[in-house]
Amino acid sequence: MLKRLLATTIAGLALTASAFAQETTVKFTLGWKTQGSDAAFFVARDKGYYKAEGINLVIDQGEGSGATVTRIMGGAYDAGFGDVNAIIQNASLKPGENPVMVYQMWNRPPFAIVTKKSANVTKPKDLEGKKLGGAQGTPTTRLLPVFVQKNGLDTAKIAVTNMAPNLQEPLLIKGDIDGALVFNITSYFNLVLNRQDPDKDFNWMTFGDYGLDLYSNGLMVSQKLLKENPKLVAGLVRATNKAMLEIAKDQNLGMKGVMAFDNLVDEKVEKRRMQYSFSELIVSPEMKEIGVGDIKDDRMARAIGIVVEGYQLTRTPTPAEVFSRAFLPPKAERELVYTAN
Repeated sequence: MLKRLLATTIAGLALTASAFAQETTVKFTLGWKTQGSDAAFFVARDKGYYKAEGINLVIDQGEGSGATVTRIMGGAYDAGFGDVNAIIQNASLKPGENPVMVYQMWNRPPFAIVTKKSANVTKPKDLEGKKLGGAQGTPTTRLLPVFVQKNGLDTAKIAVTNMAPNLQEPLLIKGDIDGALVFNITSYFNLVLNRQDPDKDFNWMTFGDYGLDLYSNGLMVSQKLLKENPKLVAGLVRATNKAMLEIAKDQNLGMKGVMAFDNLVDEKVEKRRMQYSFSELIVSPEMKEIGVGDIKDDRMARAIGIVVEGYQLTRTPTPAEVFSRAFLPPKAERELVYTAN
């Protein structure tokens, strides 16, 4: 009897060890500090969706959506949430080394120019004679010349002052600049935190509405992970997609995941940011047509051309170098319906 009991115990331990051995650790970097727009990754982890795919997802805060790309390229991370335009840049400069976007979450770009309504800037031409503040190296600042060219503006009539990102909203509020070159999902809530009403008192000119129809942030993975463990990549996408669809219908579920990861964030503000990400960046006519996570190749080709022009790159990557839909669930499983609640 004792021998049989020992044998059963040993067999059970062996099965447990085997289950643990099958779970692969994936180091994941966010695009920035903890935000409501990151909720899908927290929910998928907390509800065991990654675990069910054999993934132990270790999530770290980020240093910027562009830095996600360099972090992955440097080998410190296997995957992350970041900007596809930074992938395009690195695919041009270091082909074959760049991460690949496998689940395009933000269908519309956050790049925008925000101005006080009192400045009366309602169309691109109104920017002439104005002073803008931009942070050097950010996509919005770097793509401004393309925005200017596509909208027939006179560069000489637009002054751009370089400043730290954290000074843009304070100087705009103070009146030292007429407009700021920003990410709308960041700047909108910086204004909220500065006790401003970003809808009532400010105008937003989004690049995507004026000739720069770019994609933006999503789930990207390293070349190494892509080649060595494609099954795991498919599981990563599948689990994230499942959480995305749930959060679109229940933002309180999303915030539960956010607060469990970082209880120091402003819950009210981050819930609004989560909802903003859906209404302004994720949900679009194209997303409704092709499902969340996918792209249109012809649009991506045009977007690549815009980035190549704006960043003055010498090589134009193909859409296949930047994005892969090989790991996406069927479209019927990516039908996202957003209900603010």
